[in-house]
Amino acid sequence: MKSVLSCSSVMSGVWSVLLLWSCVSHFGPISSNGALIISRDSITAQDSDGGTRLLKKRSTSNEGVEVYSVKVDCKVTSRFAHTVMTTSAMNKANSSQEIFFEVDLPKTAFITNFSMEIESQTYVGEVKEKEKAKKQYEKAISSGQTAGLVKASGRKMEKFSVSVNIAPNSNVTFTLTYEEMLQRRHGQYEILTRVKPKQLVHNFEIVADIYEPQGIAFLDAYGTFITNELLPLVEKTVTDTKARVSFCPTMEQQRTCPNCDSTMMDGDFIIKYDVNRAKSLGDIQIVNGYFVHFFAPMDLPRVAKNVVFVIDRSGSMHGPKMTQTIVALQTILSDLHEEDFFGLVMFDDKISTWRDSLSKATKQNVTDAKLFVANIREYGLTNINDAVLRAVDMLVKDKQNNLFPDRSVSMIILLTDGMPNIGVRNIPQIQENVKNAIAGNMSLFCLGFGNDVDYSFLDVMARQNEGVARRIYEASDATVQLQGFYDEVASPLLSAVDMRYPDNIVNSLTTNHFPQLFNGTEIVVAGRLNDNDIDNFLVEVFAQGSENDFQVQGQASAQEWDVLYPEQEYIFGDFTERMWAYLTIQQLLEKRGSGTEEEKSNATAQALELSLQYSFVTPLTSMVVTKPETEEGPVGPSIADKLTEEERQRIEKRGYLAPSLVSYNSRPSLSSPTYFVDGDPHFMIELPEREDALCFNIDDTPGTILNLVRDPQSGLLVNGQTIGDKKVAPDGKVNTYFGRFGIVHPGLGLRLEVTTQDITVFQDVKQAKLLWSDTATVKGPTVDLQVTKDRSLIVTIRDSVKFVVLLHKVWKGHPYHQDYLGFYTLEEHLLSSRVHGLLGQFYHGVQFEVRDLRPGEVPEKPDATMLVKGKELNVTRGWQRDFRRDLKKGEKVPCWFIHNNGTGLIDGDISDYVVSGVFKAI
Repeated sequence: MKSVLSCSSVMSGVWSVLLLWSCVSHFGPISSNGALIISRDSITAQDSDGGTRLLKKRSTSNEGVEVYSVKVDCKVTSRFAHTVMTTSAMNKANSSQEIFFEVDLPKTAFITNFSMEIESQTYVGEVKEKEKAKKQYEKAISSGQTAGLVKASGRKMEKFSVSVNIAPNSNVTFTLTYEEMLQRRHGQYEILTRVKPKQLVHNFEIVADIYEPQGIAFLDAYGTFITNELLPLVEKTVTDTKARVSFCPTMEQQRTCPNCDSTMMDGDFIIKYDVNRAKSLGDIQIVNGYFVHFFAPMDLPRVAKNVVFVIDRSGSMHGPKMTQTIVALQTILSDLHEEDFFGLVMFDDKISTWRDSLSKATKQNVTDAKLFVANIREYGLTNINDAVLRAVDMLVKDKQNNLFPDRSVSMIILLTDGMPNIGVRNIPQIQENVKNAIAGNMSLFCLGFGNDVDYSFLDVMARQNEGVARRIYEASDATVQLQGFYDEVASPLLSAVDMRYPDNIVNSLTTNHFPQLFNGTEIVVAGRLNDNDIDNFLVEVFAQGSENDFQVQGQASAQEWDVLYPEQEYIFGDFTERMWAYLTIQQLLEKRGSGTEEEKSNATAQALELSLQYSFVTPLTSMVVTKPETEEGPVGPSIADKLTEEERQRIEKRGYLAPSLVSYNSRPSLSSPTYFVDGDPHFMIELPEREDALCFNIDDTPGTILNLVRDPQSGLLVNGQTIGDKKVAPDGKVNTYFGRFGIVHPGLGLRLEVTTQDITVFQDVKQAKLLWSDTATVKGPTVDLQVTKDRSLIVTIRDSVKFVVLLHKVWKGHPYHQDYLGFYTLEEHLLSSRVHGLLGQFYHGVQFEVRDLRPGEVPEKPDATMLVKGKELNVTRGWQRDFRRDLKKGEKVPCWFIHNNGTGLIDGDISDYVVSGVFKAI
């Protein structure tokens, strides 16, 4: 868990009403009629008169703020973790200071409570249905808000954040509580606490109390930031069933050096442990009418497996992705057991196999396969449907031909980094095809490589076929990630596992049928008892083992929890019930991705009901924090959300959420900027460090050629020529669009001309032409081109910038409009500091301040004053459309609109950017 406390001072000025999912800013002191709004990403406030104050860009400076304590208190009872993070600070400055509280918590956790104590007043959270919370939010807009958020934060974590403005010599205490069931992987459980206070803390403490009735087999605790000198501060006390881990460095011990004010507390504190597993039936715990059954028997022989690796070798896998995949696959092949069978399917727009059927994992076959894998080369498009169906067909035929052992387990492991863009491209159709082909006879595991992959598609398809999906993050350790996932499924111990309980005694069971049990993992089932009747609670487990059927049964009995561990009774009294609710909600949320509409609707309704009953912040609920009532009456709410998988993917891939997914939350922080021009033509400059965007239009006569990007250092040049409508519309407006782009890189001997008809590449004396009506990938010595039919062109210049050109096709019979192009710049940081042009001048950011909010001509589009480049401009809060994901409708992106062809924002006048040809410099 990460704790960050920082401050910044308040600026004068009034601006912007709160906009839907827009990124506004932070809020001022809370007054008696102010409301706290905890939403997904940004922090805004309004004064009692309806004005909103803008604070300076968030600072990591802690001047004037003393952090007195940071305490992480984790209680684990039978794998169910209850964590409370408490941070207290004081503003010792002579002016108000904004203090930020940020926590990284596990993605699998549910927030159960959040509170702030400010000047002896407490703001406490309440979980409500998301739609109701939204209505409260909208009703309270005029009362003033503050904001908190939950957003994506790396591989295992998501971030909760909130800020509050504290008066001089005042205290604030933040308390966040979350719960999760620890999952067993590689034979151990892990408790991860992210430690990043960013300043010295008077009282710093991490304490974890663990109670496991089965007995603790081993325990280890360490920190990635802990030096050898601090290692003795990690205290571990382990008895038979209990463990206590603590880490409490003093301020002096936190310093990076004896006289430094900087802290070495920057990293992860990790606890790993496992429990004893003596009984083949597993461990059953019954408390207050609820039971939890943990099943992971010891010393079972592994079951032979038949595995087909389906490897994406399309053009998008070029470079490190393919290299890392090859290295990981070669290691995985070496780890196969000789009784296993394996096959290899490679795909781009064509499908090929190493051999037509699976091969036994003999030493020679593995050696031959590794040599084959080493020569895989990436090229072409992505045909996922046919590749997976080929793997299914191989497994089905080989099983029919009695190639495999009778009790072996069959599985497919798919690794891809992209969307299907040839063959069957309709996602539901692919999922249906794969499900029908597999027909419950094997498992499908899907590994999504990088941020461009449609992870939701893979996740649903895997769950439909008794497998799981996993992300593989693009990083130097991607090879290790691939191997780590394989290790989880490398050794199946049982298949077709059925956990059976008396129907007349139990009800509301969580999932109790599992396709496999893998070595190092654990099966967990929970349920409710009828009238707490356990006199005839017979438990049975049936499964298929490597040689014989596995069958075990036994009588469950209740534990005397108060006797076993009385000092922790506040959580033990209901931990089985909360674990049952946690598991049930997780499984119901998974069901929303597949099944009939009625089944999805029922799963959603049940998950919502349980989320509200047990106060879990899930994708269906929001936490509302309401300020206590005053003499003037109650004050409005604040909202905290949990991301859905689709929302998380959009943040990781795109840097923001689409309004169709988030109707009232603020825009998450942008991972990287995008600069683009699209539409009429609308220029957009995204500013991730400000979590905002600027936009302007260019109105000129058709045929005008404008310089968009010019880098004097490399010679790179991008120009665009405008086109007009076929004829003037009845309203008299003359619309213009970009219909032609010229890209020049003289140092590489490259010229590229893109029109609405075709793409022409001039490389030195050679010339090639691509048509929009085709899908193609071209890899040259200095430039790569990827054309998606009638949709997009991706231009990747080696060791330089990447451009995306979108083709907007219009109905040929349209009386006014014609086809046009959109232009998007990515990876602009690879250009020099001298880059300029209508877009290029903003690649290195722009400083501005917005104030003086006032009603605009359109009620939902307020005006404001922008201070930029020494000028005061009248600007309007509006939207432009990003068409990268939705080519027809686009996605609304909020921005500050600068009028009159961007006058005052762009350097000089629009005429300064007019050139005489698409390949001509200014």
